[in-house]
Amino acid sequence: MRGNIFHRWWVIVRDGFRGMTWGKPLIWLILIKLFIMFAILRAFFFPDFLASKGDTAEEQQDYIVEQFVERSTP
Repeated sequence: MRGNIFHRWWVIVRDGFRGMTWGKPLIWLILIKLFIMFAILRAFFFPDFLASKGDTAEEQQDYIVEQFVERSTP
């Protein structure tokens, strides 16, 4: 086989995808599921918590430092 390792890897992957029958719909299903999990659910269920603790980055950093110090002392 000619070419470097990346070319050979790409040829193997390309030929593998061409021969798939059930693999293509399953890959699309996985990609759609990942998009839903990370893009849509993140927007609704994981709000920006630090934005409510300060308007500037410095205020947010101060809040984090306070929490670390408060939780580290017994």
